[in-house]
Amino acid sequence: MKILRCYIVVTFEFVQRLLFSLPRYPFLNRIKSLFLRAVGAKIGKRVVFYPGVWIVTGQKLVLGDDVDLALGVLITTGGGVEIGDRTLVGYRTQILSSNHVIPPNRGRIFSAGHENALVKIASDAWIGANCLILPGVTIGEGAVVAGGSVVTKDIAPFTIVGGCPAGVLKIRK
Repeated sequence: MKILRCYIVVTFEFVQRLLFSLPRYPFLNRIKSLFLRAVGAKIGKRVVFYPGVWIVTGQKLVLGDDVDLALGVLITTGGGVEIGDRTLVGYRTQILSSNHVIPPNRGRIFSAGHENALVKIASDAWIGANCLILPGVTIGEGAVVAGGSVVTKDIAPFTIVGGCPAGVLKIRK
């Protein structure tokens, strides 16, 4: 049974890697959306998947209309990821809704398990290139995350943040 599960997982990853390596033609984006819906995701209209997007596993994923996922975006959906309408996610950004547990004392990390927490990105947000969004974070409507930022805390609507960890740079007026 364990071997069968392994083959299923690896086959799923192989098919996903092939499919998501294809160009972002609208008809191919519709096929990518269908693939994600088949594994339980809720995908809006006109979502753009650049080549190299990697979504693990797709369950607990909600993408609104006109979401744009740039080249090399990585999304883990163990804790759930919700991205609102008209949101841009920049090149090589990672949105993580699951992370390893650090065990108490000197326990073994390898078998300590995972903690899952929902990541919410509201509508009309812009996540710059090479950002890292950690589990449990909410990014408000119209917020902008500067490239290379590490988001560890919630971001208020219409706020521009940047840095490591991300801090407020400016409020959009």
